[in-house]
Amino acid sequence: MSGTSEVEQGDGRDRDPDGRARNARPRDGLGRPLPYGADGVERQPEGLVRSPEATVAEAQALLDGGKPFHAHEVFEDAWKAGPEEERALWRGLAQLAVGLTHAARGNTTGGARLLRRGAGAVEEWSSVTGRAHPYGMELGELAAWARELAGVVERDGTAISAETWAPRLRGRGA
Repeated sequence: MSGTSEVEQGDGRDRDPDGRARNARPRDGLGRPLPYGADGVERQPEGLVRSPEATVAEAQALLDGGKPFHAHEVFEDAWKAGPEEERALWRGLAQLAVGLTHAARGNTTGGARLLRRGAGAVEEWSSVTGRAHPYGMELGELAAWARELAGVVERDGTAISAETWAPRLRGRGA
């Protein structure tokens, strides 16, 4: 569990000390809640401001470890804290990670939809900004990966391995 102080209040919902809703239940590598007291995967701390390079490196490590839900949280931090002109990029990357999460959980329809939405978002950001390789990422390869995986999960209709299908954010040679 994270080092954040999380408490359960009288309404039965998990809340932080400031009263904001927080789910203190442990989660597995795909972000699914586990019973209280179970051993779960360490949650990503919320609201961290990382450099773009650190964001990409942390997200890649999580993706390689079969933890796309947690990679999505890293991208979400960049989306919320980054410069306005990059928010669509990080949001698109978060959608790709969530799409992979859903595909690995067996939600093939939602997974395929989010993978395609994320692919479109990073391609649109790239075309608007003229940047195809921000922070060493290969956006064209990521979009192609996402569309390929969307087709696979729709065709097969079964959960995939998040680790096996983890994308290479900086391309196949990275």
